[in-house]
Amino acid sequence: MSPPQSIDKTRSSTTLFEMMASELDVHPRTTQISTQTPVLSAPKPSQVPPLDKQSLMQQRLINVLACRSPGNQFNDSNSSDMKLTLSSKDGLSVCINVHRQILVGHSRFFSVKLSERWGKQQRISTPYIVEIADCDDIEVYIETLRLMYCEDLRKKLMKEDVSRVLGILKVSAAIGFDAGVLTCLEYLEAAPWTEDEEEKVASLLSELQLEVVGAGEVLKRVSVDVTAGVEDGNGNEEVLLKLLQVVLEGKDEKARREMKGLVLKMLRENSSQNDLRNESLYSACDGCLQLLHHHFLRAAKADFQDVGQIARQADNLHWILDILIDRQIAEDFLKTWASQSELSDAHSKVPAIHRYEINRVTARLFVGIGKGQLLASKDVRCLLLQTWLVPFYEDFGWMRRASKGLDRHLIEDGLSNTILTLPMAWQQEILMSWFDRFLNSGDDCPNIQRGFEVWWRRAFWRRNGEPERPQQMQITTATIENSRS
Repeated sequence: MSPPQSIDKTRSSTTLFEMMASELDVHPRTTQISTQTPVLSAPKPSQVPPLDKQSLMQQRLINVLACRSPGNQFNDSNSSDMKLTLSSKDGLSVCINVHRQILVGHSRFFSVKLSERWGKQQRISTPYIVEIADCDDIEVYIETLRLMYCEDLRKKLMKEDVSRVLGILKVSAAIGFDAGVLTCLEYLEAAPWTEDEEEKVASLLSELQLEVVGAGEVLKRVSVDVTAGVEDGNGNEEVLLKLLQVVLEGKDEKARREMKGLVLKMLRENSSQNDLRNESLYSACDGCLQLLHHHFLRAAKADFQDVGQIARQADNLHWILDILIDRQIAEDFLKTWASQSELSDAHSKVPAIHRYEINRVTARLFVGIGKGQLLASKDVRCLLLQTWLVPFYEDFGWMRRASKGLDRHLIEDGLSNTILTLPMAWQQEILMSWFDRFLNSGDDCPNIQRGFEVWWRRAFWRRNGEPERPQQMQITTATIENSRS
């Protein structure tokens, strides 16, 4: 809703208190105007006839003005001493019966403009006529004027929604209706918002630059006060670390699963690298790894006190690994996990029911490497397979049966692609060993037949099917030598 604008079409722009300067003239009454209902101006001959939508809006404005509480003097032709015409950019106009004293008492804009010429009007018996042109939304303007006649503005606004209150706030600010501004801000501070409404609230308050306390209270709902000791994003990091720690230590497993998904989603939506330092994430990761190491080695010695911590900490590591991969900072985790030879050596001594969860971490690393989400050196990739491939094979059947939502094919593709990133000699050694294991284990062994076929074609088909390749190399060499001579 724009502030009142001048109807002088020769000027391209005016200040707020210059608007209406040419509008507040006294006009003799030449035609009979209804005192009970607003008069909608007829379209000029040169104008295009109004569309159905415009006709509906005219009728809506009539209905809005006809709705008047008993005793309320808004649009009361018997007691009014002014006629205010509101017109929109698309040709709609409506005439309202208003009271100068009420407008002057509530609006700084009307107080200035009406006081300037009211003395002249006293010498003429005709009604005082004012027009405000180019209103963005006549209906919102009417509701704003109606508020000036209300004793309890807050109660009146409770019937409106956030979008309507924002419109009223904009008009109130434009005409200097301070009580309306404060009441709108009180409403916005207390009312719930949708995400779309939140954007509109923040945008409008930023646009209006209101200097009243209420505006700051509303903005506190969507922004942090940087003067309260929160600088350089440290406050955000503290909050996020607290969330991470609460999730990692939570006792209700169902709630933990739900909150993990929520926190991961929020971190993905706000992927700024400044909200959480790498060190902070790896510190949380190290804490989980130490607990896993402690309880796993105890279980390897047949001490099963708190053995459930193995699955819990493995799940925590899997979750943190997802965050690290999303932020493309998981290479150090890969190196650390590939170096856990002590855990790998103790693997066979721990009952499968307690240990299989740790290989979900290994599986996630295979998927990450296979998708190009982790770019580690050849030696680190090889070390990962040397340390964890056999334990992974041994627990695959348990993972497949016990882990809900496990995407077997995704993991198998990740393992295949990880193996295929290695030199051919290593591929052959790993895949030949897998071939023997698969024939003896069946579904309890991951099916990486696709990777085996790729290796086979690389090793035999292409080499045996391209006898002319050496000749092509000779031609290329000769070409290079000729070019140098």
